[in-house]
Amino acid sequence: MAAGIVMNNFSLKQGHCLELKGLIPKDAKSFAINLGKDSSNYVLHFNPRFDHQGDNKKIICNSKEENCWGKEQRETAFPFQQGAETSICFEYQADHLKVKLSDGQEFTFPIRMPLDTITFLCMDGIELKSFSLH
Repeated sequence: MAAGIVMNNFSLKQGHCLELKGLIPKDAKSFAINLGKDSSNYVLHFNPRFDHQGDNKKIICNSKEENCWGKEQRETAFPFQQGAETSICFEYQADHLKVKLSDGQEFTFPIRMPLDTITFLCMDGIELKSFSLH
């Protein structure tokens, strides 16, 4: 995936939600949204895959601490369409992130590396249309 948007020093605090809206390219094999402290430490690696690395229409979630990946979590919910806009909300709680998908489906991912505030966002393979913190 080509390098996309990287934001440092933004502030997602526990109890708040980051809502992202983006356009998925027509030829996308996958896209990724990473939330954490920096490029070596992700609280969440969110990676929907249309057809990538043996996964077909699955969301792969993981964490990364000091560049070491954790255990993958695979989700079967997959509301994404190539060439279409989507919205995703990440709600930061003390022990998990609640991920709310555009079709209303939700799932949680455990916080394996507690942070007071998520300050790093990186997006690859998706065109950012808007984001809001609330």
